[in-house]
Amino acid sequence: MEKHPVRLKEKISRYKIGIIPLPIYLLLSFFYVLLTYLDAIPDDMLGALGVMIVFAFLLEHIGKNIPVLKSLGGKVLVVTFFPAYMVYKSWLPQGSIDVITNFMTNNNFLTFFITCIVVGSIASMNKTTLIKATSRIIVALVLSAGGATLVGLLVAKLLGIDLFYAYFFIVVPVMAGGVGEGALPLSIGYSAVLNMTQPEAFGKIIPCVFMGGLIAVILSSALNKLGQDKPHLSGNGSLLDSDHLDSLSDSRKESSFINLEKAIVAGVFAIALYFVSMFLHQVMTLPAPIILLLLVMALKVLGFISEDLIEGGVGLYKFTISAITPILLFGVGVALTPWEDIVSVFTNVPLLIVLVATVCTVVLISFFVAKFTGLHPVDTAIVISCCSGQGGTGALAILAAGNRMILMPFAQVAVRLGGAITVTIALTILKFIV
Repeated sequence: MEKHPVRLKEKISRYKIGIIPLPIYLLLSFFYVLLTYLDAIPDDMLGALGVMIVFAFLLEHIGKNIPVLKSLGGKVLVVTFFPAYMVYKSWLPQGSIDVITNFMTNNNFLTFFITCIVVGSIASMNKTTLIKATSRIIVALVLSAGGATLVGLLVAKLLGIDLFYAYFFIVVPVMAGGVGEGALPLSIGYSAVLNMTQPEAFGKIIPCVFMGGLIAVILSSALNKLGQDKPHLSGNGSLLDSDHLDSLSDSRKESSFINLEKAIVAGVFAIALYFVSMFLHQVMTLPAPIILLLLVMALKVLGFISEDLIEGGVGLYKFTISAITPILLFGVGVALTPWEDIVSVFTNVPLLIVLVATVCTVVLISFFVAKFTGLHPVDTAIVISCCSGQGGTGALAILAAGNRMILMPFAQVAVRLGGAITVTIALTILKFIV
């Protein structure tokens, strides 16, 4: 008779909400409710992280257990987009919204995450894989973007949408590299040439950016499911279709052990490279994320990353993925995903059809191009689909939905390079035809 309470206690202690044991989660949640009632949530990093942990891991847990939806990237969709709906419906306390928004906008948490992922994954990556995969990804990116543009315009024409509007305000925004480096410069360029203000142009562009990202998240999850059903099409995080090459340098990829000291050193290395890229950004015209990407790739190819940093990079990557991803997705949903913009696209059926056709074409072309360039189709299509998201934010959600976060460096190539090319071509064409 005395054993039952012990068994119940063991079951409760072993049950987890995400990665958090239930007793710890309940402790945090209870005092979050009390502090919210007293309007005393601390407006600092710990306060914001505490609030995001309470909701992020619970929503992820729910998303992973919803029938049908869980096979469509349910945990990412719920963690990212449901918080936006919660803000829209005022279901989330205003104090919590303010704390999260201040943290996300003032501390650049997304940049911290991407820096750790990029440096950690590239540091631990096979050098040959890095060189060969990057060059082939660029080929797939160019062909996919070109084909998607043509298909998007063709569908728009069939639906009676003006081709000028379809190209500049639907197709281009989807592949422009997100908000900060895509929609914003586009809106500034449009306002300088067209008879509209910058806010007006931005308001026309941004709904397509967010909806394109949502479509890509769903497709990424579907691709992951396809890879599980047909293993010969997937590399499970490895791009190159070759038996002797892997996405990480050796068997340490599969080890659950993390050398804490080496992981910390890899984190300091990532911060140091971020400082270098910010300095070079001051003297060059390239955006800092692109400089960081090129810098760490060059160091890896030239052999300047030591074995200790390689091992530390694996640990840094694993920690960032497991501990930070759900938290960051929730923060993005609250602070950076306006629900009204997403809904506005749903009410415009022709525009939605063009968006779906454009993003699906990006995925399909990259999928089939991969077969002819020695890449795994599923992994390649997931990476290239990131060019249809909201920049770094979109890449995070898309890769998380496809369970391919290890491919963040290649996603950054698709987002940054693809976006820069798209914006440059669009603004050049606009100047010539107006």
